[in-house]
Amino acid sequence: MVRLLWPAAKKSSLMKKTRSSTKTSSEIPFTSEQIHAFRLRRHHLLDQSAKDLVTICRDVCGVQAQIMSAAQLQLWARNHAITPAAVNDALWKVRSLVKTSLMRQTLHLVPADEFPLYIAAHRSSRAKAVLSIMARLKITRDEADELSALILETLQAGPAPRAAITAAVRPKVSKRVRAWMDRVSSIVRLPVIEGQVCYGPGEGNQATFILTEHWLRGQPKIDEVKIDEVQAQKELLRKYLRAYGPATLKDFAHWSLISMAEVKALRPQVDAEVAEFDGVLVLREDVKALQSASFSQSSVHLLPYFDVYLLAHRFKEHFLKPRFYKRVYRNQGWISPVVLIDGEIAGIWSYNLARKTLEIEIELFARVDSRTRKQIKDRAAELADLFQSPLTFSMKN
Repeated sequence: MVRLLWPAAKKSSLMKKTRSSTKTSSEIPFTSEQIHAFRLRRHHLLDQSAKDLVTICRDVCGVQAQIMSAAQLQLWARNHAITPAAVNDALWKVRSLVKTSLMRQTLHLVPADEFPLYIAAHRSSRAKAVLSIMARLKITRDEADELSALILETLQAGPAPRAAITAAVRPKVSKRVRAWMDRVSSIVRLPVIEGQVCYGPGEGNQATFILTEHWLRGQPKIDEVKIDEVQAQKELLRKYLRAYGPATLKDFAHWSLISMAEVKALRPQVDAEVAEFDGVLVLREDVKALQSASFSQSSVHLLPYFDVYLLAHRFKEHFLKPRFYKRVYRNQGWISPVVLIDGEIAGIWSYNLARKTLEIEIELFARVDSRTRKQIKDRAAELADLFQSPLTFSMKN
């Protein structure tokens, strides 16, 4: 039996042959198990083969990184050879990754060579939203552009934290712009959206911003990279379906924060590449992979805060029972670390490094068998190895 994965879809239509909007002769019923196995494999969670961290970031469409330790653990969960130091080196030394605000206006790590693609896909809709807010304070587009130019001029001298940038530009702008600056958490939004500025080294209040032309030396300037917005959005949709399909257009809009009107306009343009089953989309090239996807053995993972596996779909019933929703998706946008068993959320967990001991607490939503309990404890022991600390472990239910 196929479990209902999307509230908008009808189970009966997933189980019978119908004519699709793309003139496919029949519908193909994918089981929940097949979908979970397919997505886990695409996320490198079923295979701990030596995938480098840039490849993983590329394949999962960026790693969410408003908390760097969580980003590091997301990558480690997909390849235990990837240490926090290796992530920092790729980001701050080798610069094969870029940290910037992208999907859902949230910080992500993306491959440096894909940075222009992500910027092009999001630039217009995100800039429009910021300019709309500024317009409410009667700030003109010329004033907004002047502010961006002042920020870029300030950063010509090198990376600077948010407070220093604000102090440098504030005396040079109008009262209206200063009033807007007092209301927002970051005045560098437009240059970041345009791809002219990205994040430099530092965390929290000490985070710095830097000109991307300084950070990504050897690459063309962002305004010299001519990527059509619609073409970029089409490629982003392909990448999204490759990692998170099957999914709906609403899922993609939710994940990307590209407007639903723009997303709907993309659908006819990818018609030859995408199969549709009652509103649920999958790349045609992935149909056979979905049909054959399976678990050779039970899959157990401890995913950290904000893991991207948990953030790609508007509705969560495909891997989380509704009564546990608020245990995982908490207030103010916080996403709990989860125990993932065969692609479904089976509980939450937390950890604390205290007195050189790693304390891990597991809270399962239901009882599991002894073999699965051992696998959970094994994952906790692997984390203790990462932190090079003795493990104190507890598990409820």
